[in-house]
Amino acid sequence: MNLEDSFGFILNNSGRRITQLLNLHLQPHEITTEQFSLLRRLNEQDGISQKELAKRVGKDQTNITRILDQLERKGLAKRMPNQEDRRSFLAYVTDEGRALDDVLVPIEQEVIRQVLADLSDEDVRHVKTLLTRIEQKASSLIESLDR
Repeated sequence: MNLEDSFGFILNNSGRRITQLLNLHLQPHEITTEQFSLLRRLNEQDGISQKELAKRVGKDQTNITRILDQLERKGLAKRMPNQEDRRSFLAYVTDEGRALDDVLVPIEQEVIRQVLADLSDEDVRHVKTLLTRIEQKASSLIESLDR
């Protein structure tokens, strides 16, 4: 089997290309897709632990720490001690982070609209459903191996 025929390769390559395209559009705002995804999650729920943030964006805690460091240096996020667990920190988005998020969300939406332009609304719904099922199955298989 050729690599180009591998489902995993096609899926990964598609995601990587969309990420590259989005990074090009975010570049003028000096933010990466990784930083944007963290900023988005913090805008959805502010004041969450780094562990929970890692879970929500699908990255390990080491990467979350690195990305939060970058967002803090840019003044887009901040960490505060967790009053319930002094060994951890809670991550918050700053006013500057909220303002930038308001600028970036429409950019991301437009990039995705362009990428999906040749698909019908039904195709898009179907792909989303299938990808969600694939992600859920992969997650359950990972959890079964972690036990």
